[in-house]
Amino acid sequence: MTAVVEGVIEDREKTTRPSQTSEQASTLPKTRQDTMANPSGGLRGLVRVKSAGESGRRGLHPLQFLVIIWRSSSWISRAVNILWPFVPAAIAVDRAVEGHDILKFSLAYIAMVPCANLIGFAGQELARKMPHMLGVLVETTIGSIVEIILFMVLLLDNQYYVIQAAILGSILANMLLCLGLCFFTAGLRREEATFHGAVSEVGSNLLLIAGLGLAIPTVFQRSINSTGYNLTTEEVDSRILEISRIIAVLLLIAYAVFLFFQMHTHHGIYDAVFEHDEERDADKHKDRAKAKLTFTECVIALAVSVTLVTFIAIALVKEITPIVEQGHVSDPFMGLILVPLVEKAAEHLTAIDEAWDNQINFALSHCIGATIQTAMLNAPLVVIVGWGYHFPMDFNFEIFDIVMLILAIITVGNFLRDQKSDYLEGFLCVIVYVSIAVAAFYYPNPHEAAGHGASAEGGHEAAGEAAGEAAAHVARYLGLS
Repeated sequence: MTAVVEGVIEDREKTTRPSQTSEQASTLPKTRQDTMANPSGGLRGLVRVKSAGESGRRGLHPLQFLVIIWRSSSWISRAVNILWPFVPAAIAVDRAVEGHDILKFSLAYIAMVPCANLIGFAGQELARKMPHMLGVLVETTIGSIVEIILFMVLLLDNQYYVIQAAILGSILANMLLCLGLCFFTAGLRREEATFHGAVSEVGSNLLLIAGLGLAIPTVFQRSINSTGYNLTTEEVDSRILEISRIIAVLLLIAYAVFLFFQMHTHHGIYDAVFEHDEERDADKHKDRAKAKLTFTECVIALAVSVTLVTFIAIALVKEITPIVEQGHVSDPFMGLILVPLVEKAAEHLTAIDEAWDNQINFALSHCIGATIQTAMLNAPLVVIVGWGYHFPMDFNFEIFDIVMLILAIITVGNFLRDQKSDYLEGFLCVIVYVSIAVAAFYYPNPHEAAGHGASAEGGHEAAGEAAGEAAAHVARYLGLS
């Protein structure tokens, strides 16, 4: 970590613009030169307002507001806006039609995408008005609103298994699918994309810590079962619940320290990296010329989209149990694949667009930042809220899910080590994600596995050994052993 901090300025020039001369460096904006002279940045960088996000208007202008939202920030977002008719259709069908579970689920699932896209666009417009690091944090947090709403609705519906699978599924989708598509997209326009160690190395370390923290209750439960301690099932479940709640608090503390690291003590480093990314954007002049939302319009867009997402999330969650019980899809596939894809749609679209524009550090921050936020903020938040409502929500995941998480950390950690990427690495990440999705599709529901108690209990020890070996590989690949 210290090496990253001390060498960040030198590494930035080597990895992002090898041909830059001292004369070119002297032409950088004054704000950036000040940041480089004072890497810690302090609070001074947090109060500087970016002029690039100014709209030149105040208040609400309804017609221009709708036009800007429709045009959105990229062609991908504009294409998603075509799905807006599904939103009223999903709400109407949910209220007026009885039965037809597949139709209701499909409409709600599709309708979630444009609503999530609007949340992401409003967050992006709001972030333009803020300093770089604060803007990335706000944009990532706003992009997680859909995930938090879905988790809370699932929690109130007692869908604990789906929440657990969705937590790990969201992490896998960000680490493998989103990051892979970013690498692939960036690799289509240039031979090799380079990113900064301050973004990739800190992110890799936090992913490892978060993964190990989430795995502890599962390993604890498997160890108790395989060693034959004289404990009843209720006693084991009670201890796992207490462990999960303590770990949730510890993860929240770790996330708070991480925010302090990014936003205060090392703010200047990240601000310089992201400012350099903005300068590399091939379409920066077009982006600056586009009409932008006012602050009031950003707030209104967020309020409308969050309200719609809440209604659609309720409609979506209501259909999960009938869909699973009818055998159309399994709980693991629903939680590990389907739910995370729709809840992180906004983050994925934003990151891919940034990778296409050669803003790979921004894209990487969105992918890894969203992953860290899910593991160290959203997941602990669900456990703590469940604690407050006396719900038995814990981190006792399926061993399949945990092993997949460890393997994903191995894959991503290996690709991030050299601070370079190309389309091949991106394609391989997507292949790994699709492979996990195929396995999740054929994975049985928990109640089906319960019928094979003897064989399942006999497999705990082997599964635990496999998880231990995978953890050792993580440490070796990340240079920790």
